[in-house]
Amino acid sequence: MKAARFTRFGGPEVLEIVDLPDPHANAGQVRIVVRAAGVNASDWKKRSGQMDPELPQTLGYEAAGVIDELGDDVSGVAIGDRVFGFSAEGAAQAELAVLSDFAPIPASLDFVQVAALPAALETAARALDELGVAAHSTLLVSGASGNVGSVAVQLAVARGARVIGTASAANHDGLRALGAEPVSYGDGLVERVRALAPAGVDRALDVAGSGILPDLIELAGGAENVVTIADFVGAREHGVRFSRGDAGRALYVLGEVGELVESERLTIPPIQTYSLARIAEAHRAGEAGGVHGKIVLVP
Repeated sequence: MKAARFTRFGGPEVLEIVDLPDPHANAGQVRIVVRAAGVNASDWKKRSGQMDPELPQTLGYEAAGVIDELGDDVSGVAIGDRVFGFSAEGAAQAELAVLSDFAPIPASLDFVQVAALPAALETAARALDELGVAAHSTLLVSGASGNVGSVAVQLAVARGARVIGTASAANHDGLRALGAEPVSYGDGLVERVRALAPAGVDRALDVAGSGILPDLIELAGGAENVVTIADFVGAREHGVRFSRGDAGRALYVLGEVGELVESERLTIPPIQTYSLARIAEAHRAGEAGGVHGKIVLVP
C-alpha cells in the first residue's frame, strides 16, 4: 500500500509517499480502505522531531473509510461498512489503515466530513468531562475559534452550559453562531469577561496555550477549575491540569456524532482537501496558518 512516511526530521520536504506492507487488524480492530484522513498539528510536530524520537515514522491518527478486514472479537460492524475513528499506530494517512477505536458513519455524513472530526471531538469532550461542565455552568474557552475550541464550545452548549469564548474580532460572529458570547483576547481579558460575568466563571478551558493561565485561574476561582490542552509548561507552573489522552479518552463521543450533527448542535468545520501525494503542501499550509478549518487528505 501507499503511505506517508518520513525517515529524518525536518520540514515538509522530508515527507515521502512510499510502498509499505499492508497492515492487518488484530483483536478488536478493523482495517479500512481509507477514503479520507485528517491532518493535525501533531503531524508536523512529529515530523519536526518534537514528539517521538524513533525513525522512520508514519503519520495520521484519524481516518474514515470502508471496512475490508475484521479482527477477532469485533461485533456490530461488517466488511463493507463505513466507519471512522482512530489509528493507534499513527498510520492513517495511507491507502489502508487499522482502526483501534471506531464508530459507524452516520448516513447524513460523508467520508471527508467525518474524517475532520475524531481528534477535535475526543479532545474537547475529554477536557469538558475533566472540568465537569454541565447544564447551568459557565465555561470560558480561551482559543474558541480554532478546530478544538469551536467543538468545545458546541459540546458545552449542547450540555446546557453558558459559554464565553475568546477570539479575534474577525471571529466573533462565528462564535455567536455557535452559541458562545465572544470576547477579544489580550490585555484586559479579565475585565472584559467580568463585564459579561461579574462573579467570574465556573470553569475555564485553555485551547490556545498563549500564557493565559493566570487570568483563567483568577476568573474561574482557582487552578482546580482550569484545564489546558496546550500549555504543558504553564500547567506545571500554575498547578493546572494538563489534559492528555493517556489518562483516559472520551471515545464515546464518536458514537454521538450523528445525533449532534443532525440536531444541528455540531457544525462540520470548513474543510480543505489535498490528495495524499500533496501531503507536503498540506503541511506547509497548515503550519503557516493559512487554512481556516480542517485539512483532510483524500488518498
